[in-house]
This record gives sequence, C-alpha cells and structure tokens, in this order.
Amino acid sequence: MTKNKHFGKAILLLSFSLSLLQAAAQDTPSLSGILKNREGQAVPQAFISIEDNVATTFSDDNGHFLLKTVLTPPFKIYVSTENYKFQTISYTGGASDLDITLEPLSDVLNEVAITARRRIERTQDVPIAISVVSGATVNDAGAFNVNRVKELVPSVQLYSSNPRNTTLNIRGLGSTFGLTNDGIDPGVGFYVDGIYYARPAATTLDFIDVERIEVLRGPQGTLFGKNTTAGAFNITTKRPGFTPEATFEASYGNFGYIQAKTSVTGALSKKWAGRISFSGTQRDGLVYNQATDKYVNDLNNLGLRAQLLYKPSERVNILFAGDATRQRPDGYAQVYAGAVQTQRADYRQFNSIIKDLNYSLPSLNPFDRIIDHNTTWRSNNDLGGASVNIDAKIGEGTLTATSAWRYWNWDPSNDRDFTGLAMLSKSQAPSKHQQWSQEIRYAGNISSRISGVIGVYAIYQTLKSDPYHTEEAGDAQWRFSQNSQSPLWQTPGLFDGYGIRTTSQLNSFSGALFTQLDWEIANKLHVLPGLRLNYDLKDVDYNREVYGGLQTDDPALLALLNSVYSNQAFKTNVRNSNISGQLTLSYVVNNNINTYATYSTAYKPIGINLGGLPQSNGEVMIELAEIKPEYVSHIEAGIKSTPLPGLTLNVSVFNTDIKDYQTLVQTAELGVNRGYLANAEKVRVTGAELDINAQVGKYFSFFGALSYTDAKYVAFTNAPVPLEETGASVSFKDISGGKLPGVSKWAGALGGEIAAPVNFIGQRGKVFLALESSFRSSFSSSPSPSQYLNIDGYFLLNGRAGFRATRGTSIFVWSRNLLDKNYFEQLLPGAGNAGHYAAVLGDQRTYGVTLRLTL
Repeated sequence: MTKNKHFGKAILLLSFSLSLLQAAAQDTPSLSGILKNREGQAVPQAFISIEDNVATTFSDDNGHFLLKTVLTPPFKIYVSTENYKFQTISYTGGASDLDITLEPLSDVLNEVAITARRRIERTQDVPIAISVVSGATVNDAGAFNVNRVKELVPSVQLYSSNPRNTTLNIRGLGSTFGLTNDGIDPGVGFYVDGIYYARPAATTLDFIDVERIEVLRGPQGTLFGKNTTAGAFNITTKRPGFTPEATFEASYGNFGYIQAKTSVTGALSKKWAGRISFSGTQRDGLVYNQATDKYVNDLNNLGLRAQLLYKPSERVNILFAGDATRQRPDGYAQVYAGAVQTQRADYRQFNSIIKDLNYSLPSLNPFDRIIDHNTTWRSNNDLGGASVNIDAKIGEGTLTATSAWRYWNWDPSNDRDFTGLAMLSKSQAPSKHQQWSQEIRYAGNISSRISGVIGVYAIYQTLKSDPYHTEEAGDAQWRFSQNSQSPLWQTPGLFDGYGIRTTSQLNSFSGALFTQLDWEIANKLHVLPGLRLNYDLKDVDYNREVYGGLQTDDPALLALLNSVYSNQAFKTNVRNSNISGQLTLSYVVNNNINTYATYSTAYKPIGINLGGLPQSNGEVMIELAEIKPEYVSHIEAGIKSTPLPGLTLNVSVFNTDIKDYQTLVQTAELGVNRGYLANAEKVRVTGAELDINAQVGKYFSFFGALSYTDAKYVAFTNAPVPLEETGASVSFKDISGGKLPGVSKWAGALGGEIAAPVNFIGQRGKVFLALESSFRSSFSSSPSPSQYLNIDGYFLLNGRAGFRATRGTSIFVWSRNLLDKNYFEQLLPGAGNAGHYAAVLGDQRTYGVTLRLTL
C-alpha cells in the first residue's frame, strides 16, 4: 500500500512537470548585438544567455547575435566562449543593439560556462558542488587523461592496474577498489558529449579535442540519463564550426615521449560543418624486464574523432559523431613491493616458498623499477562508437534526442604472481562489450520563475567472454598452493597445464524517467525538486570448467586439484525498480553569494559475481552469486561566493550514508581470480571541500582546492581478513570502523600562473610561467584495512613556461613530477595470498617541449 502511494505521488509530480514543460513560446521583443575582442575582431560561436536562461543563442560567424526575451529590464546577459572570460552585462534597457568587447581568458578553472544542468550557466550560479577544468588548461597542463586531471580535482580518485581494472571514484565512492567485477554498475557516470560510457576502461583513454570537463559531486540521477550514485565526470568536446580553424600540436619529451594532436573544422556548405580530430601518444617503457631484456609499461595510443553538424534552421542542430581509440601498450606490469608474514605455517610463507624453489627476486626495492616477469603483459584496448544528437528549440526550451552505439574489445595477458616464477602461466580475460542507448529530454523555461528538465533514458548492454577467460597454473603452482606436508603435492605432472576456462554472458537493461525543476518561489529563493524512476534487468549465464592437469582417478590427488580450481556454473535473472530523488533549496543572498542545501537519495542495482565464487567445505557458495542493491542517502550544503572582483571562494560540506554498500573483497582462493562482490552493511562518507580561483592584477592567476574526506565502514561484520591474517582460524572479520580503501583524509591542489602580454615573432600572445601542485595524505590500499597495504602520502609538482599565442605559434617547456618523487599509486596482493604484494608505480620525472600552431 505504501509503495503504491509513493508511486502515485511520483506519477503526479511527473505529470505536473510534463504539463509545465509543454508551454509554448509567444512572440517576444528582441535584443541584438555584436561580440568583438580587444583587437576589434568578431568572436563567433559564443554562448549568449539571459539570466535564468530565459533566452539563449550563439553568435554567428560575424559575431552577431539575436535574443528574444519575456523579461522586462533590468536583467543580466551572460556571454561565454573558449579563450575569453565569462562576461556579465547588466542590461537596463534603452539600446536594443549592443556592442560587447570580450576580455582574454586567464587559466582560472571556474571562469567558464557549463551545461551540467542541461542549460548554459555560470559555475557560480549552479547549486551543485562542481569543479570545471577548461580545455585550455587540459592542453597546457598535459592532462590528457583522467589520471592526470585528478591532480587538479582532489575529490576525484582513479586507480588502474590495467584498463579493465580501473576505478573512478568521487569522494571515495563509485566503483569497487582494486579489481573490476563485470557484474556491478559504476557509481560515477562517465559521459562524453552527453553519452554514457559504460565500461571503466574508457577512463584510461587519451582526451580528444576537449572543450571542458565538469566534475559533479554527489548523486546526479535527476539530471543525467544513467543513474549516478556518487557523481558524474562530464566531458564536452569541441563542436564543428562554420568558421575555418585548424590546430596542430606536437610534444617531445624524455623516455622517447611523442604526442601529436590535430584538429580541423570548417563549413562544408551553408548548412553543414565538419570537424575531425586526431591524437597519438607514444612513450618508451618505464620498467625494465630483465627476463626479456626490454622496457615495459610504455604508451602506444591512437584516437580519432569525426563530427558532422547539420543546421537546417536556426532552431535545429543535428550532430553526427564517430570515434575510435586503439591502445597497444606493452604495459601495466606491477613491481614487487614487499612480503608480509601471514598466519599460515612457516613453510607457506612467501620467502620460504621462493627459497625452496631456488628463486631470487631481481630487486627488493620497487623504485629500482626492475622486474623479471615470465608471462607477457598485454593490454590491447579498443573503444569506439557512433552517435546522433538532435537539439531542437521548442518554445522556451530545447528538446534533445541522443542515440548512441558503443563497443569495447579487450584482449589482455597478465603476470598475476608478479615474479619470474611460473606460478600462473596464464591470466587473461578477453571480453567484448556493446551498448545501445537512447535519451530524450526537454530542458527549458516554463515561466520567468520556473525552469526544468524532464527525460527518458534507456541503455542495453551485452558483455561476453571472447571466447573464454583463462587462468592456468605453471610448474611452480604446487608450491604456492601446498597446504600440507603430503608428498602428493610433488606428484610429477600434477598441475601441468591445469587451469580453468570461463564462458560468461551478461545482458543488461536499464531504463529511467527523470525530472528536475528549478522554481523561484520567492525573490532569490529557489526550490529544486527532482525525481527518478529506475528499472534494471540483468540476465547472466556463467560457466567455468577445469581442464588439463594430471589425468587420475586417485581421490587424494583429485582433492588436491579441486582445492586449486573447481567447476562452477550458474544462471540468474534479476529485476529491480526504484524511486529516488532530491530536493535542493538555493538562496541567492546577492550577486556575489549563492547558498544551497540538498537532500538526495540514490540507488545502485543488484550486483552479480562474475569473477568466480569462493568455496566452503569444498562446496561452491552459489548463494554469493547475487548481492543486494545499494541505497544511498546524501545531505550536502554549500556556499558559492565572489567576495572580490576576480576571486571565487566556494565551500561545501556533505554526509553520505550507504546501506548494503557493494564492495569487492579478495580471497586466498586462487580460483576467485578477481575477488568477489559482497555487501557491507553500512558505509558513511563525511567531508568538506574548499575551492578558490583568483585573478590578481593583470598578470597573476591562481587556483586552490582542498578536500577533507572521512570514509569508513560503519558496519561490516563479515569481511574477509586482510593479507597478514590469511591462514587465521577464522576467514572473516568485523572491520566496522575501518577506513574505506583508496581515500585520503586530506587531498589538495594549488597552482598559479604569471603571464604578461608580449609580441613575439610578429604574434600577439603571452609569455608565462605556471606551477601546479597536488598532495594527498596516506590511504589504505586494501578493501579490509591492513597494517601493511597502506600508501604513504605524497606531494607532486608540475611546471611549464613559454610563449602562448592568441592565434599562431605557441611554444613552451614542461615537466611533470618536477621533484622526481617516488610514490605508489596502488598496492595489490599476489594471487593466492602467499604474503607478497606488488605496486602500481607513479611515473618518475618527465619533461619535454610542446609546439602548437593555431590557424
């Protein structure tokens, strides 16, 4: 009865939203003008909007624009475009033809317009905790992927031991830490031009032609198609323009680093424009493999993006886009970092095992960057897709329809024992993924006081092994698996070619209806209700079969074989529906202070274990095939202020409670080769964030960001033991009160630039010196808190200096990790929990020069 009552309320609210959003436009007075820069040149393709987005438009190729508005002066006009400062014009009436001069843009992170709420607005006006990185900053800072952007936004965490095993989190929440399980949904939405990328491998790709990156923190399910319980990483690329433009860029650095980027755009006819962009990155390896006498962990990336824009009228835009990215690194090898004393018998400790096998590690210092891995590292990663986006202005808003298809092909090989021993001769999970998505939404103004967005979203995915996942023991496996002093473990050929092949297929569907309103209920006081209806379906067929090994009928030998690998199979079909939403109150104190408070709920659907299941008393624990949905309750408050001209100061505080938190836990069982999913009863993340951006005088700008995050298990009474407690009399432990992995209590970023205008080789531009730093305090690198798998805090410094032309040739030198800091990004236990663990290393100091030509 209660459920039906809530559902009825939801339908009433959605019906109300639909009726409001169908309001038609009426004839309104017009306001025209022209945009120019300091040199008197026209500024084309700039966003122009009237406050609260009552009306929006773009400047044409000659800088002219035309706006229609129902507002009576006075009101504000906002202008935003790349390379120029966001400008606010107070219009008091009178002249209907404006002449606006735009000022060059300094590298202040928030001095850009955003579309996070499906409309053009200034970051400071949005009642959401959000960080924005402009495309210019991405290019100049060499932040060409998410792993580098995270240094600018301290609330973002990214960990990657290979593209598949990549974790993108915001405020410590989003995806499972360390290893990926295909049966769980990510909690951070990764979007490119409004299209959701379902696979975490997408976050390892090089950016192509980025205009801006918006990082929205906290649940965002009432604004975006795919449900996002922790936030959204929203990338907007540059669109085709009718004004011809070309950019060519080449970078050269140490370790054989070469990166080339090209982008060309222009009109194909009066109604068609195109843009094509290319990116290629290569770098030599940073880790030496003495077994093969070559350096590994190199870069070998290629990316292409092509777009066609069709404008049949001023009110309709149709964008066709396609992209393909290819990664072929000899890489993602982890180095030996140490060994702990477990609670197993002495003969089962890592150092005893390798001594018995007459093996010596190539180095005990991980920062020697030396390995002797005998299994090839391969991380062939291909992603791409095609999309059609239609924007049609209807009434005082825009109807958007986005259709997309994407693919991911993954072909890996890993050395998961992290040594030169043949413990595991194969560990590879080749997979193929496809997704089809459709989003239709309407966003616009209903009246001078009410605006909103309403949409429907559907995504269908298939993920299957290609043709199967393989793990195969090597000739040293018997010694690592040995759990008794029985001589049977040394039976000749017992584990020769012994392994498992897994075929699996996951078919999933997610559908949603979402809406959010922005209603000015009183002067400067806004209420923003939002609602989301979810439906999720997952259909799984999982089958794992043992192969190879000694062919025998001896029960004792069969017991040894089955203790390492066993057959497993299950099929399941699960469905979920959920209603979640949010309520925000926003009060604009004055033009310089905007305050907000939000309460929201979110939901992550049932997870399916697709990495193998543990055993109990020799029986597979099929009951762990499914784990419970995750329910999120989130409270946040913030102040966005502009206390002085050229200075923004934003503060937010938040508390997130999660019931049945979905986490990935590791086990000592070799057959559970990627850990398995489990529910922690309750998790809480509490924190505060500070963002500062400033332009000081004509020549100096700086930014700063600081985050405090206290993330812990409130209740996790049945967690697996940490590495050092492997072999204890109990296999599970109460870790309530322990820290969540991957989350530093303190993290921050600070940077600045000194730039002065000059004429250089006949060009207008700026000579500049810029520094960017980031730091984070220590954090746990183990799902169950460990004494040993903790990573020390570290500080990184990047710098660059040179000449940046307004248009023409730019040249500058740069260095990342300028102080050559040795640091770990992640620590991972070896397969089977023998006590040893390996590290994902941060890059040592790199440096180089970049040459850029803009025509």
